[in-house]
Amino acid sequence: MAVAVPVGDQLRILWQRVAGGPLALLGAASPDEAAAMATIVTQFRVPRVVTAALVGMILAVSGTTMQGVFRNPLADPYLLGIAGGATAGVAAAIYLGWSAVPLVIPLAAFVGGLCAVAIVFGLAGRARDGVALILAGVALAALFAAVTALFLFLAGERQRTGIVFWVMGGLAGGNWWSVQVLLPGAVVGSVVTWILGRELNALALGDEQAAHLGVNPVLIKRVLLLVATLMTSVAVAMSGTIGFVGLVIPHVMRLLIGPEHRWLVVTSAVGGAAFLVLSDLAARSVVAPAEMPVGIVTAVVGGPFFLYLLRVRLVRPTSSG
Repeated sequence: MAVAVPVGDQLRILWQRVAGGPLALLGAASPDEAAAMATIVTQFRVPRVVTAALVGMILAVSGTTMQGVFRNPLADPYLLGIAGGATAGVAAAIYLGWSAVPLVIPLAAFVGGLCAVAIVFGLAGRARDGVALILAGVALAALFAAVTALFLFLAGERQRTGIVFWVMGGLAGGNWWSVQVLLPGAVVGSVVTWILGRELNALALGDEQAAHLGVNPVLIKRVLLLVATLMTSVAVAMSGTIGFVGLVIPHVMRLLIGPEHRWLVVTSAVGGAAFLVLSDLAARSVVAPAEMPVGIVTAVVGGPFFLYLLRVRLVRPTSSG
């Protein structure tokens, strides 16, 4: 059941947690009600907002990495099947009854995502057309979706409920434990990607030019794809499938600040965090007191944006010739 806590009272609760002192809330009729509001804010709403920010940050930075590695603004962890592989890995772990074992869900997501990125990386060396690579990724995502559907079909009622949560995506389960799991992946992955920003700039010139500049393109691509896969897998393990963040945010930031990847990583991280927090707010507000999966909101924004990018990519060669 949704509980209304005035914005002013939420700020008072947060200030009381930082500065200490008595807790006086305008919207509470008694000390017990004030204590209940404080619990709701500090144990549910704040960790959910932080979880949304970290997931958005991870997905946006991963998208920036994918677009830089493949030199294609259509690249995205979800469109290339990496998130689908991670979801299939989570579904397998739940079906086998391993979900109660600590850290098994993130590990299963990472293994599934790693299988997907290995296939994509193999295709990347042969695909000369960026659109062909994206279409191959879409087909791979469909394959992993079929694997997830198979586990969903074979699972029992309780297992099926757990799998459906990850398929639909959502942040209702965000808590301080999920923050502890997400934070290292978000910070370490973003820092590594930022450090390799110069190498990403070199890769934008092509593998041969990058090699002339002293960059080992094969090694850098593998490191960056491994980091992006790990980040995406952690996000999927904590929030399920939330698409299009890694597609929309890096592209928008590239239009605003340019293609320099060290700035792009930082601004995409901030933009991804803000975008998913606002998307989650919309998901909780549009049909209140009910709550829709946040993946629906991001798809409503990202789906048309992807179609626009695809149209631009397909029309540009014809218009220039």
